[in-house]
Amino acid sequence: MIVFEKPKSLTDAPLHYCPGCTHGIIHRLVAEAIDELGIEGRTIGVASVGCSVMAYNYFTVDMVQAAHGRAPAVATGVKRSDPSKIVFTYQGDGDLASIGTCETVHSAARGENITIIFVNNAIYGMTGGQMAPTSLPGQVTQTSPYGRDVATQGYPIKMCEMLSQLDGASYLERVAVNSVKNVKNAKRAILRAFKNQVEGKGFSLIEVISTCPTNWGMTPDKALAWVEEKMIPYYPLGVYKDKYAEVK
Repeated sequence: MIVFEKPKSLTDAPLHYCPGCTHGIIHRLVAEAIDELGIEGRTIGVASVGCSVMAYNYFTVDMVQAAHGRAPAVATGVKRSDPSKIVFTYQGDGDLASIGTCETVHSAARGENITIIFVNNAIYGMTGGQMAPTSLPGQVTQTSPYGRDVATQGYPIKMCEMLSQLDGASYLERVAVNSVKNVKNAKRAILRAFKNQVEGKGFSLIEVISTCPTNWGMTPDKALAWVEEKMIPYYPLGVYKDKYAEVK
């Protein structure tokens, strides 16, 4: 009896991510959601620019590569050209919350029927560990060697909180993948976001608190602990908006 296997929506390509990076877990959760809903044949993913730029190597669905930050705009075009498709973007914080802020905000404001998987690891991963829009106050990065100074560099952007003010946003939830409990909850949220699109319920975004051991300068286990001790207190987990709350 098989009790655990690779999702059909994941390819056999070895992941290129650094040891301890949780992108692989998030990929699996996305693939499991696609499998469970039986939508592999009509799903189109939009890859961002960042550590996940090669996501097209890992999912068996059709993929489109977007310019930096433009994934929500590309997803909008794909979805509107063929509303029968299930369209998702997979983006990091440097892509979505910096150069792509405009595309993200206006896609939500319009209530586009797309699903966004937003990976927040509080740093620019692919380009060497610069400060990101989501880097924590006091966080040391390559471009904030003395720690992020909010007096000169501003405060981190809390995307779920900000987007929750937009009437067009349907479902917004922040989750994490640093523990078994949190991974299970992240799976539920991602599945719900895809299900919402299948049912035509509009714009869904799942923010996933993730690790970046390499650019945080930590071992994988220390990075998981840092998520619990530092990131989650600043970015509280939970549902920030749900127009179609399911009755328990």
